Amino acid sequence: MRTFVSIDISGSVAEKIREMQEKLPEFRGKPTEVGNLHLTLKFLGEINEEMLEKVKSRLKTVDFKKFPVVIDSIGVFDPEFVKIIWLRINDCTPLQKEIDKALEGLFPEEQRFMSHLTIARVRNILGDKKVFLNKIQNMKIEPMKLVVGGFELKQSVLTPNGPQYKTLETYYLE
Repeated sequence: MRTFVSIDISGSVAEKIREMQEKLPEFRGKPTEVGNLHLTLKFLGEINEEMLEKVKSRLKTVDFKKFPVVIDSIGVFDPEFVKIIWLRINDCTPLQKEIDKALEGLFPEEQRFMSHLTIARVRNILGDKKVFLNKIQNMKIEPMKLVVGGFELKQSVLTPNGPQYKTLETYYLE
């Protein structure tokens, strides 16, 4: 099964993100469904049942306190080939490093963690790319604050209508 570790985004913050998605410049592609908004802390890829049990056990050892985060900026990874529009979340790196430590020996350490939420997947831009990028850069993001109280081990099932996520285990922070 295809798996990852994430922080789900829901409630009023998810609703604010949905409103923001409606203000994105025109593109062909798909906004991330509100129920699928999450920050991937670690992508594990395909694992079998035996590895799943090891992962569940190791993730239970993560000792971390609840912490506040702020979603405060919007961007794209590569302005030449725009495929993802994201929102940055501050302050998730320490938790990500703890998850890496817990899974040491099972999975390689994350080399390029960037704390972000994918809010849209772009197939192609309608109109001028510079205008599109300029509109993205000039979008006003009112900082959104939330408290991270846990993380999830998720299964991702790829379907023709997009990925379907299933929570396999939830880990609460103190």
